[in-house]
Amino acid sequence: MAASRSHLRLPRALAACALAAVTAGVDAQQIEPRAYANAPVGVNFLVVGYGYTRGGLSFDPAVPVTNARFHTSSAVLAYVRTLDLWGKSGKFDVIVPYTWLSGTADQAGASIQRTVNGGNDPTFRWSINFYGAPALKLKDFADYRQDLIVGGSLQVSVPTGQYDAGRVVNLGANRWSFKPELGISKDLSPWTLEIAVATTLFTDNNDSYGGSRRSQDPLYSMQAHAIYSFRSGVWVALDATYFVGGRTTIGDRQSDDLQQNWRMGVTVALPVSVRDSVKLYASSGTSSRTGNDFDQIGIAWQHRWGGGL
Repeated sequence: MAASRSHLRLPRALAACALAAVTAGVDAQQIEPRAYANAPVGVNFLVVGYGYTRGGLSFDPAVPVTNARFHTSSAVLAYVRTLDLWGKSGKFDVIVPYTWLSGTADQAGASIQRTVNGGNDPTFRWSINFYGAPALKLKDFADYRQDLIVGGSLQVSVPTGQYDAGRVVNLGANRWSFKPELGISKDLSPWTLEIAVATTLFTDNNDSYGGSRRSQDPLYSMQAHAIYSFRSGVWVALDATYFVGGRTTIGDRQSDDLQQNWRMGVTVALPVSVRDSVKLYASSGTSSRTGNDFDQIGIAWQHRWGGGL
């Protein structure tokens, strides 16, 4: 009986573990259900994704342009590994995106055009489940039942993406960012409810457009997800994220670019086998004060190995 339960539950658990919506967007705009779901330790994930956006700026809504009309296509390669951290389950992941961008915007009353491709800033993340998700080997996972999970993570963005100080629109940010997050997941089978709150902190860009120094206030964000799981292992999530803050200062002048934005989306996970699954996602800016009025769709395939699979 335990083997039968494991056969039904393992593909869903592994599909939940890696990145639900692999994007190259600003941290606060990411929508990721099941970020703190438990899974057997020692499993590796290779994730290959593609995302497309159109509309406003999907990567840095605080850049000094208006009436943005951009299209971006992003290919993403990611690696994830589940960990045993002092008896608690955790993860390490690295995301490396590459983006093609084209479009127009208004800057200082004039229309500008930009076509560029190159790497975005890669991100690294460490996460741990403090409560409700013990580190389990594959053979022990069949008897695990989620109730309440409390976890946390730290994501770091490294400024190695394409950047040209002579251009107002770039793919890289030319600064570091640090995003600590706290998440809670509650199982109400077949539903799972989740909420996560985070703060993104930015270092200064000392070589921003025009040769000035650009600093940015912390950006505060919240995600909420309602997830329905089917016995087949398929799950569907209704997603929402809200972010506020992030006002920038150029030199000694503070900009009028406070962010107060909502995004809504949906994520679908389709297990193909114990080793493979596919995820589809879409989101849209439903309320935007600055730079969030873009639509996004994407797909990610993930393959896993190790940990006894």
